[in-house]
Amino acid sequence: MSAPTGHCQLAAGLLGLSLCTAPAAATLSEITITATRIPEPVDQVPASVSTVSGQDLLARDSWDMASALSLVSGVEAPAGGDAGPSSAVPSFWGLHEFDAFLLVMDQVPWGGAFNPAITTLNLNDVERIEVLKGAGPVMYGATSFVGVVHVLHYPAGEASDEASAALGTYGSARAAAAFALPRGGNYRQSFAADGESLGFADGREKVSDGRLLYRGALDLGTGELRVDANLSIVRDVPPSPVIREGAALTTLTPINANFNPADAALDEDKYQLALAYTRPTPWGTWETLASFSRSHVDDVRAFLHPDLSGDADTQNQNRTLLDDYFDTHLASELEPVSLVVGADLLYGYGRQVTLNGNSAYTVPLDGSVVPPPTTELAVNELGFVADKRLFAGQYVQLDWKPDARWDLLVGVRLNETREDKLASDLTLPPFTPTRQYDAQSASRNVTRPTQTVGVSYRAWRAGRDELVAYADFRNAFKPSALDFGPDYQPAVLLPETARSYEAGLKGVAADGRLSWQAEAFRLDFTNLVVPTGSGFLTNAAGERLDGLELEARYTVSADLAIAANYSWHDAYFTQYRFFDGNLGANVDVAGRDLPLSPRQLATAGALYRPPRGFGATLVLAYVGRRYLDEENTAPVGGYTRVDATLGYRFGHCEIALEGTNLTNQRPPVSASEFGSESFYLLNARALWLRLTYRKSGV
Repeated sequence: MSAPTGHCQLAAGLLGLSLCTAPAAATLSEITITATRIPEPVDQVPASVSTVSGQDLLARDSWDMASALSLVSGVEAPAGGDAGPSSAVPSFWGLHEFDAFLLVMDQVPWGGAFNPAITTLNLNDVERIEVLKGAGPVMYGATSFVGVVHVLHYPAGEASDEASAALGTYGSARAAAAFALPRGGNYRQSFAADGESLGFADGREKVSDGRLLYRGALDLGTGELRVDANLSIVRDVPPSPVIREGAALTTLTPINANFNPADAALDEDKYQLALAYTRPTPWGTWETLASFSRSHVDDVRAFLHPDLSGDADTQNQNRTLLDDYFDTHLASELEPVSLVVGADLLYGYGRQVTLNGNSAYTVPLDGSVVPPPTTELAVNELGFVADKRLFAGQYVQLDWKPDARWDLLVGVRLNETREDKLASDLTLPPFTPTRQYDAQSASRNVTRPTQTVGVSYRAWRAGRDELVAYADFRNAFKPSALDFGPDYQPAVLLPETARSYEAGLKGVAADGRLSWQAEAFRLDFTNLVVPTGSGFLTNAAGERLDGLELEARYTVSADLAIAANYSWHDAYFTQYRFFDGNLGANVDVAGRDLPLSPRQLATAGALYRPPRGFGATLVLAYVGRRYLDEENTAPVGGYTRVDATLGYRFGHCEIALEGTNLTNQRPPVSASEFGSESFYLLNARALWLRLTYRKSGV
């Protein structure tokens, strides 16, 4: 979406706000509003917001969420997980839940009413990324508990104006280009394309992806008409997670062994079109946005039984997803009050057919045999699910500034959600003694409000330096996620709910060169969805997330910046009777840490990027000790990931050597929800040689 020249969009902020940082100094005072909403000084916004500039992403050659968000306090986003090697499993405030955060791309919820669509997220030609901790603002509805990640590309008519190509270890290659296209009168346009073919330490694991983005904008009447078109093609071969055996991961299977069938694949084709129109009116700025997307997914893989017998269950899934979004709102400036009033609609439809082969084959645990394709295996379970979701809402957000120091922000939304689900399951011998069939339909309507209340106070200001204190409260809920797994789950569960409290300080020092923020938070979950002993899901758990997070960035010069952050998290169950399959009984785990939730996270980075000559970046990320299980009987030690680049810039070109996970540590970083007691590992070390051409030469 277009924005005034020189301004940086901050759409993930509570009011869809924007933050600007000068090249050689940091400041909290200059902002714009995303897609022409009301201007708001970000120093008074009562929220913790972290931003990652497009220039930082280019300097570190960030192609995935793990790298892109590595300098954001309290956030992990290791690549991989159940959604495949093109995906990631971000965590915020100590919660490792794939569906607990909201992913937004150019103002459109990316994944919509189902789950964040990370596999088709386009990180090429990004102007900036904004990360808001906690529940999403009222403009985005019942979609987030712990964080919002908003990826903003350059507006139509602007681009990073560069092309790159790279070769890497394991036979990997990738290329990207993004340029502003010639103007046609009042019509502005830009185009971005990228593709990659990635290999891994697991010789069978692969990524072959391609993405296209076209952006156009036309001055039409008194307003502006905008169009976005996205195409994503994903061709992944997934790895196999490693099974936990007692208090640690098993050593019976090599860490790079792949037990998936010969035709294993996680393939997706996604098409998206967005149209928006913005125009001034006597009552304020009116904007309307409509987005339509279609996805087709083929999911073929297998998971070993947790008893390490070598038996594996296969799944061959065919899935279609429709994901539509509509929003219209009016933004008014009525001194000393700013007001945003709007309504939106999020529609999702998912249809899946599953062909399962329970105990379909037995393989040696050393990974020496490639299992047969699913087309040659017997099918003993046929599943079907069709799920339709309609999330509507009307919202009002008021921002009152009684004087230059105080800012009161209040947002209220009325949510109206409806979900209709039809599911069936047919099992055949020998999986069940006889042929068994069950089909159920279920629906749920929920109407309830959500609220945000926040206040900030500027305690001190001298020149470019300042100190601001803030606090906020958010009351949120979210309909339960649908993971499109292989198991029969016919119920439409109750929504999960959360209340969060934040208090913090943020400021600028050293004549604007040092920007920093510190916050304390508490979030209480109720109605958490968990599995029962029978395998069905139910609302039966509660969690509490407490913590402290600190983040700072110091601009030494126009070419050199250093950043550091530290987080302390205490994430634990407040209610949960966990079924222990080994004991055959429920265990009360209230008070125990959430799985894979470290108490401590820390990151330090340096970015040296002169216009000519040698440049380098270095990022060190520490993840502390955590547990693999709900009962906290399987601890795993901390680890440090090191990423670095070293390049040389000359004329319009740059040549660079890059490395990720240089220490080559392979700890477990995310749990599988499909494979029992199974964990995905951090990707092995990868090295790249990249050549980049920049149109500007700087």
